[in-house]
Amino acid sequence: MPTVMLRYNDAGGLDFYVPKKDLEESIVSLEFDTDEKWGGEVELGDGSKYYLEPAPKPSLPQTMRAKRL
Repeated sequence: MPTVMLRYNDAGGLDFYVPKKDLEESIVSLEFDTDEKWGGEVELGDGSKYYLEPAPKPSLPQTMRAKRL
């Protein structure tokens, strides 16, 4: 499970960064996107998918663990 960094980009979207792979992509879809439940399956701009354990919406930027699907 890689450690990833999530942050807002200049356009107001979310960026997903995996330091060990030097991968930075925009998030195109997020399974759960409410204040109470945020995360789940994440699809990136390059088509790859990761899973973030659903939790209350975090303040960003945030470092968390993600599972590659």
